[in-house]
Amino acid sequence: MSGPLAGLRVVEMQGIGPAPLAGQFLADLGAEVTLIARASGRTDPADINSRGKRSVALNLKTAEGVEIALSLIARADVLIEGFRPGVMERMGLGPEACHAENPGLIYGRMTGWGQEGPLAQTAGHDINYLGLTGFLHAIGRADDVPTPPLNIGADYGGGTMFLLFGIMAALYERQRSGAGQVVDAAMVDGASALMGLIHGMIARGHWSETREANLLDGGAPFYRTYECADGLFLAVGPIEPQFFAELVRLAGLPEDHRATQMDARDWPARRAAYAEVFRQKTRDEWTAIFDGTDACATPVLSWSEAPAHPHLAARGTFVSPGGVTQAAPAPRFSRTATAPVSAPHAPGEDTDPILAELGYDAETIVRLRAEKVLT
Repeated sequence: MSGPLAGLRVVEMQGIGPAPLAGQFLADLGAEVTLIARASGRTDPADINSRGKRSVALNLKTAEGVEIALSLIARADVLIEGFRPGVMERMGLGPEACHAENPGLIYGRMTGWGQEGPLAQTAGHDINYLGLTGFLHAIGRADDVPTPPLNIGADYGGGTMFLLFGIMAALYERQRSGAGQVVDAAMVDGASALMGLIHGMIARGHWSETREANLLDGGAPFYRTYECADGLFLAVGPIEPQFFAELVRLAGLPEDHRATQMDARDWPARRAAYAEVFRQKTRDEWTAIFDGTDACATPVLSWSEAPAHPHLAARGTFVSPGGVTQAAPAPRFSRTATAPVSAPHAPGEDTDPILAELGYDAETIVRLRAEKVLT
């Protein structure tokens, strides 16, 4: 393995959403990630979250399946699981059991509601976690319902990234104490933490709870998207006065708007006026006008258009292993470059070599497969 996390051993329990993405990011940066899958399966090039991982398929309803899992965990630095609270304990793989085998283990737990609290045992998804934290209320047009921002805000922003942050912090602390610990990463906690700037603006009276009335929610005429003559869109965002001056100059907006840019009383009328201006040209015509300038105006590209954009193409932001377009590993490192991305392994593909590394001989592996311990 290559990358800054080469040598880090991670065991990931198969799941969906933010926990698999966390495992992918660790594998992208060189960690040896072993996925414990429920059953063997076929290779799926589109299973991007499994790239860079090895996979063993175990029946964790059997004592020997749990024993194998504990053997893997015993030699790991990190464990990642994304089940409801109590599921791992019922399988015999809770923190107490794992730390008995490996006192230095960083035990990463990823849930929506957290390990404790009245909602801890209830189901939910990104939209629910954002709804409860105030996050979702702020997104969308004023005359319409709140709009879910895909599953980025809670699942990945508040979940994956805070799980990784917690794991890295715990690994750093382990260098001093030598002891592992549990990381309780709850999406409601992480999503709320992401809104520090907004909470501060609310406290200062600079943020209204009315959607599309604020600086960053589409309320400002200089920070929103506009439809162009061809039905495509332009993202406009010059907040700083010197950048707004560039937009005014290049788009032909009224020069006197520069002096009253931040006067919110003028924003509704200006949104309508600017919309008419941007409807006069196609998206690509506006792109050519703003290209290379500080006007902070860029095209809104589709999923299929984005990889071909000259800037993203020059940086190699996207790769296509197995013919599946996906993001390259990020961030980038000057000394410890990451390995090229390859197509993911099939669930259970590495079961035999992984068990061999744990000391199981070929005869025992055959027996475990016959007894459905290996799935």
